[in-house]
Amino acid sequence: MDKMSIRFFDDREVRAVWDDERSKWWFSVVDIVGVLSQSADSRNYWYVLKSRLKKAESEILTNCKGFKLMAPDGKRRMTDCLTNDGVIMLAKEFPGKKANRFIEWFTYSDETIDGKSKSKAYALFDSSLPDAAEVGTVRGLRQIHGCLFGGLYDFAGQIRTLNISKGRFQFAMARFLPETLNTVERMPERTFDEIVDKYVEMNAAHPFMEGNGRSMRIWLDLMLKKNAALCVDWSKIGKKDYLAAMDKSVVDSAQIKALLSSALTDKTDDREVFMKGVDYSYYYEQEDDVADAATQ
Repeated sequence: MDKMSIRFFDDREVRAVWDDERSKWWFSVVDIVGVLSQSADSRNYWYVLKSRLKKAESEILTNCKGFKLMAPDGKRRMTDCLTNDGVIMLAKEFPGKKANRFIEWFTYSDETIDGKSKSKAYALFDSSLPDAAEVGTVRGLRQIHGCLFGGLYDFAGQIRTLNISKGRFQFAMARFLPETLNTVERMPERTFDEIVDKYVEMNAAHPFMEGNGRSMRIWLDLMLKKNAALCVDWSKIGKKDYLAAMDKSVVDSAQIKALLSSALTDKTDDREVFMKGVDYSYYYEQEDDVADAATQ
């Protein structure tokens, strides 16, 4: 039971665990109840609802199993979980637009490009790419992007040839991009500060039409692992804090350096840290599914 996942609905966590024996995901009931009920005490809410379902001899409880999931205090605690069908049945106990929206999100989230790409990102942990990729190079970043988005975008692993922007910020002009990327590639990566500076400059370049952030966070971790025997525990960095720090990094990298420094860990080969890192990395991009930049 070492394959964990975190999904996000309305910025709230829904924990999941992979069952190798049955080849299926199981989802935390308490997390789902918390999302749908908006109760301040989702555990007690589930306790009361569970009693009512038991009296009604609901099929939901028949399909409910306990698994040890990571709690907020860092300890694994036994948690009631349901598979896909059980989750949908449970959601129907909460009539209303939010429950309908949750069911739609839950049913289709894994079939989106992001969902499929996320599955590819999970698979990187057991692949040869982390050891084979050229760390800190443009080629290495292209390898990562190609693995995440191969078969999903026809430009997977390809440097863009169009200008893109986000909000009022214009990323590196396409005609100057090759020269810009060569400059970034030559930047040193011996210390933490140098590695983050290189990461910030690559972000300003934004070499791909889509999927830059998700690829570059893995690229950053590989540089940290090689040169400092560290990586970022992304689950310790909130979405708003990260996005705000990255926006500011164009003119001042102090904020993103402080944020990343506070989340460093030496658990570079820990499966759970890696999987949670993927979950949070994709969570940062959830509101930008169409594109992280507009072509001009």
